[in-house]
Amino acid sequence: MEGKVVLITGGTSGIGRAAATALAAMGAEVVVSGRNEERGEEAVREIRDASGNGRVSFIRADLAVQSEVRGLADRFRERHDRLDVLVNNAGLVQSKRTETPDGLELTLAVNHLAAFLLTSLLLEVLEESTPSRVVTVSSEARRGAEIDFDDLQSERRYRGFQVYGMTKKANILFTYEIARRLEGTGVVANCLHPGAVSTGFAQNNRGPIALLFRLLKPFMRSPEQGADTLVYLASSPEAGELNGRYLTDRKEVSPPEPRDEAAQKRLWEVSEGLTNLRVTS
Repeated sequence: MEGKVVLITGGTSGIGRAAATALAAMGAEVVVSGRNEERGEEAVREIRDASGNGRVSFIRADLAVQSEVRGLADRFRERHDRLDVLVNNAGLVQSKRTETPDGLELTLAVNHLAAFLLTSLLLEVLEESTPSRVVTVSSEARRGAEIDFDDLQSERRYRGFQVYGMTKKANILFTYEIARRLEGTGVVANCLHPGAVSTGFAQNNRGPIALLFRLLKPFMRSPEQGADTLVYLASSPEAGELNGRYLTDRKEVSPPEPRDEAAQKRLWEVSEGLTNLRVTS
């Protein structure tokens, strides 16, 4: 990874931080983003110490706010003229429906729309840096989830974990669609399930969701174990040959998610509308 530049959202804690440390230890220049400046700078110092690599930096951005996603892309481009790996890792689950300052349902905004918007805004630099990669963290919570395009904002019905699963399915459909659009450009896009990982995830909630995660925590993977497939997709030569795949434990998930091209295209078009963005392809 010497000479490579990597941007990781949600890279100050959990599997994002574990991946940042591993990739920095391989020699990559790593940029991590997060919402809190103080925590971010502390994480950078610790990642530098753990990896022995001083080329680690932080950009503050709240991915729930689309102007800040745009600001993250702008600040990254101001500081860097290449991007070899973009890791869409930031995510959350909410027990109660909450709207962002943009009037969007929070889980959808952070888990899917922020990844869609950031990737789209950085496509040009990714294409200029080929061969390059987009890696998006999904979850097996997507199993059984349905994307209701008539209630994508979950206004009529909100169930926190079901909405989370829906956004994780959206991550997969987004990966399939952008991989199709980028075919032949030198940019590959893949996604992954990290496994059940022991982090601070979901502990911003109260009630059943937080209780479930606390009960399962002793049986979960470490952040480093959870980051393994992410690091593999970001760095290994063989993963550079993959495109439009969904992996767990470094293997394609079987049975794979059905390739519903109509749903992929519809989600893309809806996402363009919700982000006020038109992506040329």
